[in-house]
Amino acid sequence: MTEVIAVAVITLLAVISPGADFAMVVRNSYLYGRPTGLFAAGGVAAGVLVHVSYTMLGVGLLIASSTALFTAIKLAGAVYLVWIGIRTFRARAEVSVDLESKPPLSPLGAMRSGFLTNVLNPKTTLFVVSTFTQVVNPDTPVWQQAGYGLFMSAAHLGWFGTVALFFSDSRLRDRMLKAQKTLNRAIGSVLVGLGVGLGFAR
Repeated sequence: MTEVIAVAVITLLAVISPGADFAMVVRNSYLYGRPTGLFAAGGVAAGVLVHVSYTMLGVGLLIASSTALFTAIKLAGAVYLVWIGIRTFRARAEVSVDLESKPPLSPLGAMRSGFLTNVLNPKTTLFVVSTFTQVVNPDTPVWQQAGYGLFMSAAHLGWFGTVALFFSDSRLRDRMLKAQKTLNRAIGSVLVGLGVGLGFAR
């Protein structure tokens, strides 16, 4: 599996797996409508860039200072992929989200809610760090690593934009929820396989 394909597969699977970002976008879309959900999705995508920025800097410093520590974090990343894969496989189909009505959100408020939910989400931290330590070669040019980061952000924007479209329409929302259990099991199985494979890779 080439580096580009590995980054793409792990990113897409991690983005689709349910979490805090998903619940927040669902809530905003369901309560306040499509535009608010889309602005929230934009905030999530912006938050991803923060994680990518400090990860690129930190991984570079880590490699320069301690190969052993980098290897330890790499193995921890593999364990994380297996763990999140098992959790996703076992996740319930229902979306757990607070649907208590509150005052409408402005576009800026919606973006801020998405941004803060993502920036403060440890799942995203682990996902980005795991991806960069697992599959991105230390010799990969900085511009290419930055491209991976932009792809991660764009993937979040695309997925959560789609979530906003679905959950702002009652008929589409019902269809998506019916498929969630099957989707969770498929994503979980692949993540476990990737984690095991990357953990034993040289």
